[in-house]
Order: sequence, then C-alpha cells, then structure tokens
Amino acid sequence: MTVSKADEPWREHYAHPNPWDMAFPPLSVPQMFEQSVRANGSRPLVDFMGRRFTYAQLHAEALAFATGLQQLGIAKGDRIGLFLPNVPIYVSAYYGAMLAGATVVNFSPLYTVAELTAQVADSGARLLVTVDSSALLPTALAVQEQSALEWLVVGSLAAQLPWAKGVGMRLFARKSLSKVPARALRWDDVLADGVPQPVAIDPEEDLALLQYTGGTTGTPKGAMLTHQNITANTRQVMAIDPQAGERDVIMGVLPMFHVFANICVLNRTVVNGGCIAMLPRFDAGQCLKTLQRVEATAMPGVPTMYQALLDHPDCGRTDFSSLRICISGGAPLPGPLKERFEAASGARLVEGYGLTETAGVASANPYEGEERTGTIGQPIPATRMRLLDKEDPTRDAPEGEPGELAIQGPQVMRGYWRRPEEALHAFAERPDGRWLRTGDVAVLEEGGYLRIVDRIKDMIAVGGFKVFPSEVEAVLLRHPSVKEALVIGVSDPYRGETPRAYVTLMAGASDSGEALAKWLNGQLGKHERVDAVVVRESLPKTMIGKLDRKALRAEIGAS
Repeated sequence: MTVSKADEPWREHYAHPNPWDMAFPPLSVPQMFEQSVRANGSRPLVDFMGRRFTYAQLHAEALAFATGLQQLGIAKGDRIGLFLPNVPIYVSAYYGAMLAGATVVNFSPLYTVAELTAQVADSGARLLVTVDSSALLPTALAVQEQSALEWLVVGSLAAQLPWAKGVGMRLFARKSLSKVPARALRWDDVLADGVPQPVAIDPEEDLALLQYTGGTTGTPKGAMLTHQNITANTRQVMAIDPQAGERDVIMGVLPMFHVFANICVLNRTVVNGGCIAMLPRFDAGQCLKTLQRVEATAMPGVPTMYQALLDHPDCGRTDFSSLRICISGGAPLPGPLKERFEAASGARLVEGYGLTETAGVASANPYEGEERTGTIGQPIPATRMRLLDKEDPTRDAPEGEPGELAIQGPQVMRGYWRRPEEALHAFAERPDGRWLRTGDVAVLEEGGYLRIVDRIKDMIAVGGFKVFPSEVEAVLLRHPSVKEALVIGVSDPYRGETPRAYVTLMAGASDSGEALAKWLNGQLGKHERVDAVVVRESLPKTMIGKLDRKALRAEIGAS
C-alpha cells in the first residue's frame, strides 16, 4: 500500500501547491548558511540568556574556526566531534567544520566516558569541541586519554554569557581552564585570521553529518547524512510553514546534538532568517521566562517538555500570546496532553514524525487547516511513504491493514557508517527504488493521514495474538489521574507474554494500581488485558526526554 498522488485531498493544507512534485536542487550546508548570512547579516541568530549574536558575528567565527581547522591539517571528509550543550559556539563549530569540508559528528553531552570513547572510535573523529563545564570537560579529557583523538578544543561557557550573568562563572572558568592540559586547545586559540581554502562539496555525495541513532533498538549506529539530506529536509520543513518569512523567534530547548533540533531549530531558523532563543538545557521555569521575554513564536519539543511546562507553577502566569505553533516529535503525543497545552497556551500543538535516518522530518500534521489528533499527519513535500507487509517486506501490506512504514525522499540517509550489512537490512529494494524501513507499524487513514500503531519490535505476543503497547497506553492516558504510561510484555508461563502497564500519576492523584487495572481492563479485548498496573514515581526517559521502553524492559528484567 503506497501513500501516493491518489491521496491528494491533503495537498491544500501545505503552502506549496504541488508538494509531491516539489524539487529541492542540490545545495550544500555552507551554501545554505552563507545565503542566509548575506540576507540577514545584522539580525540576531542566537539569543543566549539575554546576549545576542548576529548572523554576521557567528559567520565570522565559523570562518575563523574553519581556517583554524585547515591550519591544523583537517581535510575534506575528516570527522569533527561536537560534545556541546546548547551554546552559541555550537553554531560556529557546526557551520565552521562544514566550511572546512569536514563532517560533523554530534555527541550527547550526557554520554559517559565509555559511551563517548566508543563513538569517537567508531566515527574516527580527529578533533572534539567541548566547553569548560564541570559536567563535560572531565569526560572529554578522559576520552582524549583513552582514544586516538588528536585534538580537544575547549571553549569558555562564561565568555558566551551576558557580562552580568557571567562574572562569577568567569572566575570559575579561569580556574577550570587553567587546569586544562597543554595538549588541549582553547577555542579562541584555534580561531585563525583569513578565510578558509575553498572546498569543493558534492551535496548529494559528500557527508555533512554523522548522526548516531538513539540506540533504543540496539547499539547506536551512525546515520550518514549528506549535505543534500540536511538542506533538502530543511527546505521541506519550511515549505509546510504558512508563516514562513514572518517574525520568527524559536525556543531552542531541544538539545542541538539531536537530529530533531538540528533541522527544526537550527537549520530551519537559519534559512528563515529567524532567531534561536537558546537555553543550555531544558528547565521548565527558565523556558517559560525566556519564552515570555523574547516573545517566542514557535517551540519544537517532545511531549514530556510540554507536560513539564503545564506542571510548572508559573505556567498560568506566563504570557503565551506571541506563540503561534509548537511541534511535537520524538514520541507519540497523547491527545489529552495536546488539549491541555493548547488550552493553556492558545498555540497550536501539532505532531510530526521523523527518524535519524530521515535527517529529522518525514511527515507532519498541517500547521493550518485540518489536523488529525493521534496521527503523524501526512508526508511532507517530495516524500513518499508506503506500507510493507510485516512478514514480507518485498510485498505491500494488504489494503486497509497495518504495515511497516517505509519512506523514500531526498532526506533519506545514504546508509550506516561502517555497517554495510545493517544498511542493507534498513532498506527494502522495490522496482521503483529503495525504501527506508522504519520498523514502525502504521495504518493509512482517509485523506492520506498516517497513524503509527506500534514498533514491530515492541509488539507483545499473547497466546498467538499481537498486542500493540501503544494502543493500551492510549486507553490508559484517557484516565484523568494518569500522567505517563508505558506498557511492556512480561513472561507468562501459559500465554508466552502478557502486557503489564507502568504509570506515573498527575499531581494530587492517589489511585491504586489495582483500581487502574480494573478500569483499564474493562475497556480492552481479552488478549490485551494487563496483569497489573504499577504506579511509580517516575519512568525512564531517553536523553531528549521521551519515555524509554527499552530501559524499562532492562530494569524490569534485571529485578
């Protein structure tokens, strides 16, 4: 089953009249960045805790970093690692590395020494950029000692803050930097005068980014994203925004190391000439204050972020009047959460869908017009989707039945870094080309809307029946006392597996697990019924804050 031009009623919801036929000519990331700098040089690109950095300033710093990299011997195709929180030098390092012809590798600031060492080795990164934070610098120094990393570049966090906010931190930073071994370089010392030597980039062949998967389905793999993957997806995202070109101040609370923020916060804002209100990490109170201070117009986030904003005592006192649109991704958006956030903020909260392997975004609900709560919306321009048979990916799913979602488009990765066998399994070869297999089971609804019903690996086998955990979770989340829910399969001597639910409760709720299980099972088919509902203080989450089913399984299995 293919989502094709036959499903065209949704076309009218997008800004471009012919999204299926829309072309995105080859474009490198440096070309995209420099085009915007020429048009918006004096405008602010980043607002960092009240200090503003213009397009021209960050472009000049990116050029100086690129020149410095080339003087160190960094050549086209070399990998440059970014081990950074959301700070202004992330922008300079990201674009500067690509101006030098290098490939950026994003590393999570939450990685342990062992995790970062493994990914530095796998990527072959020659140089790593970090800041003098006590949470990051010791890890980076340990990795430098244990790996083949040639250079560690350390920036000053305090030097990027407004003076009034950075006095105390500057004193701390000077002491911290004084302890940096001689083998580490200071950020300012790497910046060089002049302009970098031009590097010929083939947008459709050369890699811009090695983006490691989150590892929720196994060992993290480096998705090879070309310059065209990044720039095409950026332009696809802008094509569905009916307010493109208007005042644009976006909350930068998603971590920049994640592919969602890479496209929907950094690159799309650069293309649109907007400003990123950047915070080093997500804190609900600080986010609300910043949103009101800068009069933010948009905020991409994950569902747990929107829940945290609602839970914060300042939510009811925050002026949301400037906020037009919020985009939810990374995890399914519960309908009740969407309703509560829209009622509190007055902004539209739309759900989208994407993967590391699609450079960020593959589908979205329209920003204006009809949306379909609980769906991932419709394919974005120039993106095709089809449903494959769950047992045989060489065939399409039977008409009207769920199937594995497969994607084709200019944003789809080239493959996995140094893992050709795994890359082969990631694609289904069909007469009309190769299709990325997502591992997500979806159904196609009227109007071309797609609904994810579960991941193939998450399905629970109950006495020969397949149970989708997300469907059970959706029922649980309709209960007024349930805040978060995860359902996993646990061993059952008779049925093989049986579903079990784990929940957290809304503030003030005191429902017992027994009462919730009785309520839930009364609304489920016999094979879907849970053996228990376990009430917990918290549920495990990934680095970007989405609920982590894999971690819960590991925790329960080890207990």
